[in-house]
Order: sequence, then C-alpha cells, then structure tokens
Amino acid sequence: MTKGEKAEQLFKQGYNCSQAVVLAFAPELGIEEPVLAKMLSGFGGGIGRMREVCGCFSGMVFIANMLYGYSDSQDYQGKKLLYQRINHLAQMFKERNGSNSVICRELLGLTKEDGIVPEKRTESYYKKRPCSDLCRIAGDIMEEYIEEN
Repeated sequence: MTKGEKAEQLFKQGYNCSQAVVLAFAPELGIEEPVLAKMLSGFGGGIGRMREVCGCFSGMVFIANMLYGYSDSQDYQGKKLLYQRINHLAQMFKERNGSNSVICRELLGLTKEDGIVPEKRTESYYKKRPCSDLCRIAGDIMEEYIEEN
C-alpha cells in the first residue's frame, strides 16, 4: 500500500485531512499515532474548518518540518532550504490536484464559509468532496519526495 493510499484510507476512517496525511508517515516520523493525531487535530478543514490552507498541504508541511526542519533560530541556511522545499512541495501539490491553490475553500469550490460544525461522514459526503483524493495526492507526493531526498 502506498502512503497516498494509506492517507486516503485514514481519511475515510474519519481522521481529518491533515491527520490522515501525517499518520500515513507515523513510522518515518517516530511519533506514536495518538500523539500525532492530537497534534494535527486542529488543522482539518483548512485549519479549524475556516477553509484556509488545505489540511492535506498542512500535513505535508508538518512532515517536511519533522524530516528537514531546523531548530536553531540563527540557522539562516536551514530556514532558506526548508522554505525552498515547502514552496517546491506546494507547486507539486498544485500541479497534481489540477489547481493553482493550496486554499481549502478554493479546492472544494466553496464560495462562502460553510460553518464550523463538521459534517457527518456519509457516502454523499465523500462523493461531493475531493478531500480523500487530495489526501492520496499529498501522501504520494511526500512518499516520492522523501525517496528522492
């Protein structure tokens, strides 16, 4: 099973988009799944369902931070390299999802906010939202990126 398939499966089990992407990489991150799930719990729905930055992409950034990030506040080169990586990942995500955006509401085709209450996960929910596909795309991109880097 690819990481993308795993992320899609986790989303369909009820995890939010950000949790699903990151949990697919739990072994590589060396953090227990319940801890990761809690750390990413507010990033779903474009951060707290505000429909801002896509949770799938936020999950990609989280993984990049954990694997390639810096901790020294004076590490200018580390910061520069990480930002370059994230911008590259954003470009890959946009290309693969066929849009020019990493913004949740734009990816979902929403014209206005749809409230903060999460929807029940039903068959019709999955049919009208591209989120499970976006989870798969994000997982696939990160798996490829990690293998190459």
